[in-house]
Amino acid sequence: MAMTAPAASPTQAFVPLREIRNGVIVMKDGDYRGILMCSSVNFALKSADEQRAITEGFQNFLNTLDFSIQIVVNSRKMDLRPYLALLAEKAPLQKTELLRLQLREYIEFIRSFAEATNIMTKSFYIVVPYSPRPTLSTAASLLSRRSAPAGGETDFEESRVQLQERLSLVAAGLAGTGVRAVPLGTEEIIELLYRAFNPGELENPIRLDADAAAAAPR
Repeated sequence: MAMTAPAASPTQAFVPLREIRNGVIVMKDGDYRGILMCSSVNFALKSADEQRAITEGFQNFLNTLDFSIQIVVNSRKMDLRPYLALLAEKAPLQKTELLRLQLREYIEFIRSFAEATNIMTKSFYIVVPYSPRPTLSTAASLLSRRSAPAGGETDFEESRVQLQERLSLVAAGLAGTGVRAVPLGTEEIIELLYRAFNPGELENPIRLDADAAAAAPR
């Protein structure tokens, strides 16, 4: 009796999101997600009073939330090859031989340092969820609603507004701790998720608009 191998499931079947629209992640179960990119705070360099104020501010921020959030720290190896290539292009343009020599020595120092040490970059994100309030009463109706395609444009806009309010609330709460947070747009979310599902690739800077770049970790 011949045995047929089960058909392989496509990769998309294991990804819990359905689409990304207007900076909003639409999940397969009908829920929504927004992502804030956050700046960092050098806690160790703060005074004792400043550290206490930051800690208390973060506690107060968490106590004001009536919904869950997810804090994501993304650590990736930085790719310095484009930077070294740029320096190499500028070396012949230096006006004096001394400057050219110093630039070549600097390039060799950076290259040897990168080979001996894993230079990492860290990015900080907060994922904010929103689940539309069920409007059907029975469990069977609720189950069919969950398995049905997403609602119309009006339903999406209403949910997007609610999610944006949550994102603004989180950003305002973090501001009290000295952390700046800005929402990612559609392209930034796509790139972030691509990196999450392809962890073996080297780091490349996320393309941000002016506001997001101002909040990016230094």
